[in-house]
Amino acid sequence: MIEPVSEANLLAAALAGAFVVLAGVGYALLFALSRVLDKPSLMPVAYVSYVLLAISVVVLADSLHLGGYWRALVFLMLAGYLLAPHGIWHLCVAVHEEESGEEVAR
Repeated sequence: MIEPVSEANLLAAALAGAFVVLAGVGYALLFALSRVLDKPSLMPVAYVSYVLLAISVVVLADSLHLGGYWRALVFLMLAGYLLAPHGIWHLCVAVHEEESGEEVAR
């Protein structure tokens, strides 16, 4: 049986949801800036944002009483959000190399 979200958990869910958005934007932005500006020093900060995202997602899932398949889906989406920017970056580099014939920084 699914438990309804209590009033106390509602505030935690709202705050965790806000942190999910902020940390997700931080990870994506810092990852992109690190690669585009060729500043590897930004990548650890991007990963700190990802850790904050993961913590926020777990808090959100707990406060909404998600379990079972929903919990597995949450962790699958977290893994996807960690790996997708890497794949997208390599795809973009490959496309630009193919179009221009030049070696692009990876």
